[in-house]
Amino acid sequence: MALTFFKTPRPKSFSFKPRYYDQKKDELEKRKAILGVETELKHNEELRLRMSSRWERGGINEGRSTLSKTITYLVYGSFIGLSIYFILFTDIIENMLKAFGVTN
Repeated sequence: MALTFFKTPRPKSFSFKPRYYDQKKDELEKRKAILGVETELKHNEELRLRMSSRWERGGINEGRSTLSKTITYLVYGSFIGLSIYFILFTDIIENMLKAFGVTN
C-alpha cells in the first residue's frame, strides 16, 4: 500500500460533436461578401472579409511601376539637394534675413 499526500486528478473528458460543414457554400458566401452581393453572413463578418481582401491586395504603392517610384525618389532627392546647396553655399538666406530686418 502506497502513501500519497496529493491525489492526482483524473483527466477531464472531452466530448466534441462536429456540426455539418459545407466548404463550397462557405467559400461562395465569402466571395459574395467580398463583392458586396447580398449574403447570409452577419454584417461584422462581411466587413471583416472585405477589409482582409483589400489588405491582401497590397499597399498604396503596389500598382506603381518601378520607373515611377524611381522618378519620385529622384525628384525628392534633387529637391533636398538643391535646398542644401542654397542654404549652405549661397547668400540667399543672409539676404532674406537682412530684408526682414533680423540681422544688420
